[in-house]
Amino acid sequence: MPIDRRLAVGLAVLLLIATPAVAAQPIDYDPRRAQALRDCDAQQFRGRLAQAKACYINLLNSSSALALQAEAAWALGDMRQANELFKQAVQANPRFSAPKVRWGRLFLQAHNHQDALAIFGEVLQNAPNDPYAQLGMAQLFAERFEGAADRLVAALLREHDNLAEAHLLAAQLALEDGRLDAADESLDRAAKLIDQQKLPPLDVYTLRAVLELARRGDADNPWTRKAQSHHPHYGALYQKLARFEIMRRRYREATLLLRRAVEVQPDLWESHAELGVNLLRVGDTAGARQHLQLAYAGDPYSGTTVNTLRLLDSLDQFELSVVQLPIPKADGASGSVELRMRMATSEAAVLRPYVQQLAHDSIASFSRRYGFEPREPVTLELYPDHDDFAVRVTALPGIGLLGVTFGYLVAMDSPSGRPLGDFHWGSTLWHEMAHVFTLELTDHRVPRWLSEGISVFEEWTSGPTPGVSVSPEALAALRDNKFLPVSELDSGFIRPQYPEQVQVSYMQAGLICYFIEQRWGFDRLVALLRQYSRETTVQAAVEATFKIPAAEFDKQFDAFVRARYATILASTEEWQTQYNDAGNAIKTQRWDAAVAAARRATEIYPEQSGSDSAWLLLARALDQSDRRNEAIDALHRYRRIGGWHPPALRDLANWLDAAGRRAEANEVLLSLNYLDPLNAAQHRELGERLLASNQVERALREYRVLLALSPQDTALANLGIARALQQLGDTAASRRALLEALESAPHYRPAQDMLLQTTGARTE
Repeated sequence: MPIDRRLAVGLAVLLLIATPAVAAQPIDYDPRRAQALRDCDAQQFRGRLAQAKACYINLLNSSSALALQAEAAWALGDMRQANELFKQAVQANPRFSAPKVRWGRLFLQAHNHQDALAIFGEVLQNAPNDPYAQLGMAQLFAERFEGAADRLVAALLREHDNLAEAHLLAAQLALEDGRLDAADESLDRAAKLIDQQKLPPLDVYTLRAVLELARRGDADNPWTRKAQSHHPHYGALYQKLARFEIMRRRYREATLLLRRAVEVQPDLWESHAELGVNLLRVGDTAGARQHLQLAYAGDPYSGTTVNTLRLLDSLDQFELSVVQLPIPKADGASGSVELRMRMATSEAAVLRPYVQQLAHDSIASFSRRYGFEPREPVTLELYPDHDDFAVRVTALPGIGLLGVTFGYLVAMDSPSGRPLGDFHWGSTLWHEMAHVFTLELTDHRVPRWLSEGISVFEEWTSGPTPGVSVSPEALAALRDNKFLPVSELDSGFIRPQYPEQVQVSYMQAGLICYFIEQRWGFDRLVALLRQYSRETTVQAAVEATFKIPAAEFDKQFDAFVRARYATILASTEEWQTQYNDAGNAIKTQRWDAAVAAARRATEIYPEQSGSDSAWLLLARALDQSDRRNEAIDALHRYRRIGGWHPPALRDLANWLDAAGRRAEANEVLLSLNYLDPLNAAQHRELGERLLASNQVERALREYRVLLALSPQDTALANLGIARALQQLGDTAASRRALLEALESAPHYRPAQDMLLQTTGARTE
């Protein structure tokens, strides 16, 4: 599609306020930038804003060059006018690439990645070696946390080492990946080029300040002061420092920096918006709304601002429950933790008992295992609308959008936020609660790989779906030598180099924690985590904990995982053949052949736990071969490796019932509440089963959930509540529930019978 026909697509993003602010435009390092603009830039980037504004206005009104006018309008903050002028400049000279590239950068600043990508792509189609289009494309990939950014910058610098901005981008990427020495080298080269080319040094000062923050944990450092001295109103300095802290999940520190950004530059609307989003991360909804409303007043077309304000409006409709959870303290004394549960009113009564139970169990477990007790209330937010949850976690890298932890605040999809079978919400909650401990124990210094690794490890060893479960994609990455050194593993989460790398990195991180526990014991894993109670590097933390260099740790880990998965690594083709043969045999109902092939597949790869597991094929084939007991054993093995496919668990419960193993069937059905808690029939069945097996408290919970799920048919639920309360000895409450059952269904015979029984008992 030609560029000039795409104007309408991005226009809503580019519209700006009526009184635009100067200093809206990033520094332009292109040597083709007109000297007249550079004269204005010299004023702007030294903080002489009134003089800069007058300079740009004069250019806008006096120049006949459309591209120059567009640049002046952009520098003045009028992105709508800049957009129109760039469009005209491109139409007037469609073969000239410079205005197109700058137009693409305008879209990029507006976070309109779709149109920026199209423009840079069109330039590169006609001029594949245009370094400025390549640089724009690399910046776009960097903003989207795509691994292509690193490759493109490296290739660009091999051909154009004199591009100062490319070195700056290389430094930024290295900082985000934790490669601090590489960032230092890139900044040295950028500083020399900027000095030689007489360009503004603000970005060098800013990234130097970020580097100092990464190394020493101090945002108030000499480079911060140097940038302040050069440009006293440069809010972008603090905004970039804050973004780095957000990358490290240090949200409190980011809040202070963003407050400073809007203090030195009150019209930096993007910083107001980021401050609002960040305040929401730390639970300050009132402060979040205040700054988001300021951002909206200044820039009403920002998607982040508008969407987050809508999210805040939806949160007003959520129900907040606050409970005190009793938690044993490390010294043996009793303590408590405040739990705040924010859920949609429509499902809060259903989810609350299960969320509360899992939260209690996880906090008790992690407090004991890690020797750390929460110092603040823990907040859990469950979103039935996945789009709302996506807004909640916007702009964070490396997140598989199921849940996210901001410290003492956890946000995640509710069970209704995704189709049944898409995720195990109980395991997700357990995973996120582990993050609360790893983040807060280390004051958020823990590297991403270790925090994620411990959460995966806890899912495998202590959560609702225990079992070391490693995906085929992770094993393929291991086979192909794609596992990263431990010192570089964070990059697999932040800027993946291949499509599956984020999930592979989760698996690798979990396996590293499992390796530590198996090789040195769980206490050594805790000791590694505690290394991050101060600023340190992965290499230093590994050496201090295990008394070996990081390279030796990598070597021992590699040997461990290759030994553990030796069979599947050596027999991948055989496994695939046997798996396919089992599936084909099932389709043609050749059950004996299916059993043989599926059994061999499980021998080669026993830890395949997904919904396509060979264990499920084996169980089906065994059941169809009249070998039900063996089929039950196969599904039990599936559960023990962490499998939770809902139909398989229902089959297992039914088969256990048929085998007279009712107590085991009950436990399987109870586990489904952490998969499918909005299923009324399930709660009805569980209520009856638990009451019959004298698990009265559990039965009462199921009937109360059933009552919340079935407002149109309350008689059965109220009767169940009455029966449970009667067995618990609460006669008055039982009678009230019984009368409520009869009020909704006066002719409901079971309730009438119970009323007669209780009345008769009282008469006697």
